[in-house]
This record gives sequence, structure tokens and C-alpha cells, in this order.
Amino acid sequence: MTIAKEIMHPGAHWITKEDTLDHAARLMLELNVGALPVGDAKERLCGIITDRDIVVKCVAKGKNPAECKAGEIVEGTPRWIDANADVEDVLHEMESHRIRRLPVIENKRLVGMISEADLARHLPDDQLAEFAGHIYSPAPVRH
Repeated sequence: MTIAKEIMHPGAHWITKEDTLDHAARLMLELNVGALPVGDAKERLCGIITDRDIVVKCVAKGKNPAECKAGEIVEGTPRWIDANADVEDVLHEMESHRIRRLPVIENKRLVGMISEADLARHLPDDQLAEFAGHIYSPAPVRH
């Protein structure tokens, strides 16, 4: 059985809700990543901020990334997976919520992230194709 901890990218960095978006962008550049988990003052996961979030929710709206805080643009219920969860649980979580990155938690601490690239390195082609079909197919229309 393959578990989350075996396929994750270890040592994920995170920022706080109070960190500015220019800090987040510089950290993303330094780490060569497109997303960072966001935590509160008690180091609880609040969500994930992406490079796209910074552009769309800050820069494109004329806000100053040096003044805008991560907590102002992070939205939704944070999704995560336990480090010992089976890869099938990882896939279910990512597919059912249509997310491309998933924080990995062990003993209430962030220990890594699972991205599409991690899945591509560890899953057989048929399983990866099924995952991509779920993530990239059009969202169901809600009435």
C-alpha cells in the first residue's frame, strides 16, 4: 500500500495569514513553487494561496501586493490529508474537491505537499489519466 508520505514533496513551506502577497510571491520564486499553504497564528491550516490567486485577486484588481495580506484572498475550506493515508484516499480527496495540490499533515503539522507532478511520478498511467479526467473535465452545472 502506497501512502501519502511516500509520494509527497517533503518539507513544504507555509506562510501566515498576515504575510503580504509580495512576500508570498518572492517565496514562491525562491522555492520554485506555484502555491503555498497559509496558516493562522496557531499554525492551523487556513488554505492555500497560488500564484494565480495573487494575480487575479490582487494585482488585476489594482491592489498593492506589498499591502494585501494572504488572509484577505485565501478562501474556502482547507483540504488536507494525513501522512499515512492511502494513495486512493489522496486521489479521492483531490478528485472530489477538484484540487491540484494537497497539504500533508502528520501529528497536526504540515510535513509536505502532494501536487500533480508528485502523482505523475508515482502513479501508473491509467490511474493518472483517470485523475486528470476528474480534475480537468468541466464542472457539473448546478441549477
